[in-house]
Amino acid sequence: MFSSLDLANTKDLLSEIFEDGNFPRQTFEPSSKCFSKNLDNWENLRKELMEENRFFPKETINLERISYLLTQLIFKDALPEKWYRARIQESIEPYPLDKMGPPPKDKATHGRANPVGIPYLYVASEILTSISEVRPHTGEFVTVAEFKIIEQVRLADLRNPRLSITPFICADDEEIAALRGDIDFLERLGEELTRPVLPKSAAIDYIPSQYLCELIKNNGFDGVIYRSSLGNEINLALFYPSKAAAVQLIPHRVDRVSVDAKPYIAPPVGGPE
Repeated sequence: MFSSLDLANTKDLLSEIFEDGNFPRQTFEPSSKCFSKNLDNWENLRKELMEENRFFPKETINLERISYLLTQLIFKDALPEKWYRARIQESIEPYPLDKMGPPPKDKATHGRANPVGIPYLYVASEILTSISEVRPHTGEFVTVAEFKIIEQVRLADLRNPRLSITPFICADDEEIAALRGDIDFLERLGEELTRPVLPKSAAIDYIPSQYLCELIKNNGFDGVIYRSSLGNEINLALFYPSKAAAVQLIPHRVDRVSVDAKPYIAPPVGGPE
């Protein structure tokens, strides 16, 4: 609620609001009213979509509630003027500008946001992030195209829901408690678009995020902004590619690919005895 203030000023503000200097020194826990089944329902739904029923799931989520929560996640900042999309070249020749948009429908594979056969435009706010997203090898040539948004767009911002939502538009304490109860649910939705996915399992692992983006699209949004799993910048999945235009090519050669890794303990074969 007071993320823009430091701890000392937050305590001073609360002391003045409640006219009690000892108020901020007390310990609190969420009220029993701050309870939501939405996170559990989402976990059950995503499991069913991936493992049991793809098009007619038995598990349901509160679509009306999600529609309301999405109004709390509308991207309100100034959009970057430049966006970037990268493609690994088949030769030393860069792709032409008209080949740097989304793939045609018959070649659109599974993506984080799009199902197979429904092309979206994926762009990043920084050149190196766009290159990282295509996972090139050292020595490969990559065509990067600069894009700009040419129409008004309404975007859902899933980067940090905890900082986006506000209790000040709630009508009463019941609404505030319900919103507090849905924070973990909203953060879980944001994770759907940033979790690393192995290419060999993408067709299955992308199903929950594709379903989520269909929900967002159905609520009148033109795209979704999310954190990159490969960099510190932001990515944009644009549901309607015609709302962006490629303006110039910036070919690159990959000089080095960096990898971070750490050891882990493999579970015993056959599980615990």
